[in-house]
Amino acid sequence: MKKLSLKKIIPHVTAVIIFLVLTLSYLNPMLEGKKLRQHDSMQFRGMSKEIVDYREETGKEALWTNSMFGGMPAYLISVYYKSNLFRYLDKYVSLGLKTPASFVFLAFLGFYFLLVIGFRMDPWLGIAGAIAFGLSTYFFIIAAAGHNTKAHALAYAAPVIAGVVMVFRGQKLWGSVVTAIALSIQISANHPQITYYTMLLILVFGVVFLTDAIREKTIVEFSTKVSLLLLAVIVSIGVNITSLYLTYDYGKDSIRGKTELSSEKENRTGGLDKDYILNDYSYGIDETLNLMIPNFKGGATGGLDLKSKTYKELRRNNVPNAARIVKYSPLAYWGKQRFVSGPVYIGAVVVFLFFFAAFFVKGPYKWWLVSATILSIMLAWGKNLMFFSDFFIDYFPGYNKFRAVSMTLVIAQITIPLLALLALDRIIKGDYSRNDFLKALKYSFAISGGISLFFALFPGLLFNFSAPVDEQLIASGWPQKLLQAVLQDRKELLQEDSFRSFIFISLSAIVLYSYFRGWLQGKYFIAVLGILFIADLWPVDRRYLNKDNFETPREQKNTFVPAPANLAILKDNDPDFRVLNLTVSTFNDAVTSYHHKSVGGYHGAKMRRYQELITHYISQNNMGVLNMLNTKYFIVPGPDNQAQARLNPDAYGNAWFIDSFHVVENADEEIKMLGEINTRTEAVVDKRFDDIIKNFVAEKDTTAVISLKSYAPNYLVYEYKSASEQFAVFSEIFYDKGWTAYIDGAESPHFRTDYVLRGMILPAGEHKIEFKFHPAAYYTGEKVSLASSLFLLLLLGILSFRSIKQAVKND
Repeated sequence: MKKLSLKKIIPHVTAVIIFLVLTLSYLNPMLEGKKLRQHDSMQFRGMSKEIVDYREETGKEALWTNSMFGGMPAYLISVYYKSNLFRYLDKYVSLGLKTPASFVFLAFLGFYFLLVIGFRMDPWLGIAGAIAFGLSTYFFIIAAAGHNTKAHALAYAAPVIAGVVMVFRGQKLWGSVVTAIALSIQISANHPQITYYTMLLILVFGVVFLTDAIREKTIVEFSTKVSLLLLAVIVSIGVNITSLYLTYDYGKDSIRGKTELSSEKENRTGGLDKDYILNDYSYGIDETLNLMIPNFKGGATGGLDLKSKTYKELRRNNVPNAARIVKYSPLAYWGKQRFVSGPVYIGAVVVFLFFFAAFFVKGPYKWWLVSATILSIMLAWGKNLMFFSDFFIDYFPGYNKFRAVSMTLVIAQITIPLLALLALDRIIKGDYSRNDFLKALKYSFAISGGISLFFALFPGLLFNFSAPVDEQLIASGWPQKLLQAVLQDRKELLQEDSFRSFIFISLSAIVLYSYFRGWLQGKYFIAVLGILFIADLWPVDRRYLNKDNFETPREQKNTFVPAPANLAILKDNDPDFRVLNLTVSTFNDAVTSYHHKSVGGYHGAKMRRYQELITHYISQNNMGVLNMLNTKYFIVPGPDNQAQARLNPDAYGNAWFIDSFHVVENADEEIKMLGEINTRTEAVVDKRFDDIIKNFVAEKDTTAVISLKSYAPNYLVYEYKSASEQFAVFSEIFYDKGWTAYIDGAESPHFRTDYVLRGMILPAGEHKIEFKFHPAAYYTGEKVSLASSLFLLLLLGILSFRSIKQAVKND
């Protein structure tokens, strides 16, 4: 019995070792102490600097930061939810690996769990399948970009699905607990869009299996399973209730919530504007073929290599810096998206096997995976299939909260290899007829091999390889002959990768047929498939994440070494003022936030009203608005093109008294009047706050003073002195879901003024004002989270005890 138990354990241990070796082999510069240079990680370090500093100094969570966009909650930046105990489990499962190695390893391990535990496949086949999934190019593209929360959440999608499959395959209790645990960790990864798409995939599962239950008259059994899974979801929500509720509540005030402005009604939704959802990242319909042919549309937005015709043409004309031009100019990609870091290449071998499985696999699992794949592709087309996108944006709950619809292809990234592996599992188990196999092989090779061979032989038959960027190249002075070289390079990229995919598809077909004829034994069959998966995917992954993406810790720190302009500003002892950096893409940069409290920033969920302020005034350099935001310094290009700091002596400071105010009916009037008044002496207030200000009569006091005495991101202290009642404007972002004002220790009302700022009516005299950010939902949520975590751990303990007891009894 001990030998039997050891025999069962060996494949799983081997799997972990293989996944670890593959991960560290691919990311081997990490073994040398180097770190991946990730754009979004650099931005994260900038935007979270104030929050992290506060945490290290006090051991507490700030929950708010003033480091970007004037100020915003920290919920979607950096908050430790300590009551969620399963975030500690996540660290153990990933073996303490650092990012991005932890996410790659978890992707392997999670898909292995889905195949072996969920679908009860042979562990050796599970290893091969996990390699097919874990080496999907998209993982490495998002790792290179620094989309760490996305990669983390995506790695846990497979275990969530595994739990659902376990319930429907009879392991109801264990499946429910696995679902709850995996979903708890995925939610805590803090990428709601990936969790949303995971739930969408499970919803399609439910629809397909409901249809099957109705046909088989097993609706009661189906309802029982669904009820258990709903309980699992409720528990996982409880574990993450703090972050979920705070994100949901803040979302209503962010750009993912509904605007109060009435303009552009046709573009407005209950969430993001349609243009913002669709415009930049809608996958081209023909571009979908890069799931099978990586360079079908040229790969990434970046440039070409030194073997390209474009480089040779530049050298022929003695153009200086030719190598740099071809490497960094947006030449290769000719698809419809604004910017891409690479294709969602799932693999020629895997896609071929998916087509094979579509003809070969029977039952509801096939229809679930095929339906979900088609859905994800159609949603990814975005504005290129507008009626379909309109329907989901307008009528499907939550869909309009997310942009970059091309990300829906993460569903296909799961479903395509999963269905492929279900076909291989059926082949190994011998559960098929000769006719079924040969028909599936013939049709799948004809489709995938035929498409690849067609574009390998006739790459220019359907396309002219032009791209929107070509007009910019011509406008910048590129001669027609040079542009023709670019077009020829694009054509060759398509042709070469089409041949490449055809070869891998042909080899895969030969391997399948060899096993079918008995020329290849089972263990060798799986091994050869695993080698094919690696040989197909690994080199393509290397195009987008390789040793050039790594740098030493010292080099990485240089990103945040303050420039002379920063140092000049940092000499100012004022604890709270803002900086407008005009030497960067102001509203797509958080590095400035590492050093200063920035007017700009980098975030996908900035406050809706602040975004509207950017659109109407800040982007137009309206000084009245910039002064009310206490923009004390501008960073501007100097004569030598080096950034220099410029003092703005007209900034209003942290708070000031106004002489008069205007009450308006709605947001349209509010934002319009903001551009018409003198924001130093006047203010505009929405009528919803009329109860607070209706009895106030402005009385000018030239001797009145108000100043900030103490600053922390979540606690501000002011002192003022006035001979009469005053209307004070505070240059702080209004957010009443946590900020509370006090006068001499007694809670006092404050209101929104000047569209985004805080206002108060202050009594005459000498007083102390405090603003404290203490959202009750956070502290209540943490209690619920702890209780839910303990409950789920108790369930896990009980089931584990029962399983061990049963195993001992059987021995």
